[in-house]
Amino acid sequence: MTEQTAEPVDEAAALVPEPGPAPTPGPAPTPGPAPTPGPASATATLLPPVPQEPPQLPPVPAHAPTTPGPPRRVLRAALRWTAAVLVLGGLGAGTAAGITSMERTDVPGLGTRGDGRWDYPELSLPALPADAPRPFSDFNAAEVHHADLRRLLLPAPAGATVDKELDGGWVDVARYAAEYGKDERAALTQRLEDSALRHIAARGWTMPDGTSSRIYLLRFNSVAYSTAFRDELMEDVSRPLPLAGAAESSLDEDWNVVDGPEFTTAQSFAESVPYGAAQVRHAYVLAGDTVALVVQARKGAGGSEAVPFHQTVVLQNQLLG
Repeated sequence: MTEQTAEPVDEAAALVPEPGPAPTPGPAPTPGPAPTPGPASATATLLPPVPQEPPQLPPVPAHAPTTPGPPRRVLRAALRWTAAVLVLGGLGAGTAAGITSMERTDVPGLGTRGDGRWDYPELSLPALPADAPRPFSDFNAAEVHHADLRRLLLPAPAGATVDKELDGGWVDVARYAAEYGKDERAALTQRLEDSALRHIAARGWTMPDGTSSRIYLLRFNSVAYSTAFRDELMEDVSRPLPLAGAAESSLDEDWNVVDGPEFTTAQSFAESVPYGAAQVRHAYVLAGDTVALVVQARKGAGGSEAVPFHQTVVLQNQLLG
């Protein structure tokens, strides 16, 4: 047997088998004696193990591609829709807050049905002469109205047609007496001439529904004269002095002025049913040295409406107080 000489072996190559050609199938080999280990195999088993270094990954480029995302057009559209939703949400919240803070009658489409009141302008008391007190102040025991009586007349409401003869100026006794029945005018005129009447201011108007209104303010020299005249007009409260066009009127016992000034009084009357072509309502207000007559009439089966009439009396009473 010839002696085999060991060749120098590369340590790395010794552990990594070299690839060879794929074996060709053939006859099974004949079993023979096991090979005797030689010096080469002994040398290979004595080599130290080669440390395994972690696999080196390729360096990441400076502009490495990231995970594909949606196109920029999609992102811009999403941002625009998000902004629009936020803006609409803010507007909706503001609108809701505004509506909840408003009165129901101020919201279009949500207003409750009107109760028949008229739309009067904002009222204010007229200016007084220098150092003149209000009629019911502590420094005016005589309860005299020092303001211009014409400025104390209630203005006409919105939509009214103002009466040219009763435009808020002065009128004579004959015009005032014409509001009463023909049989009462002569005695009433004489009564006013005998009293200390100073002057009469009047205003009248007609609403679109045909309701006519007239207000007269009569100022006397003192509270004693005004009170006496008012008492004569209502000598019999159950049957007050009849007005023109009203055969008989009765006291409206279901109504009283709850919002009137402390030192004024008001009584309301309505023409009894059945009435004529038009139902007449009237009221007297006593406020210091002044007496007010408020008259309303309306033709038709429904007659004169109570709500606007009471509203007119209350407002005129407040101006006098």
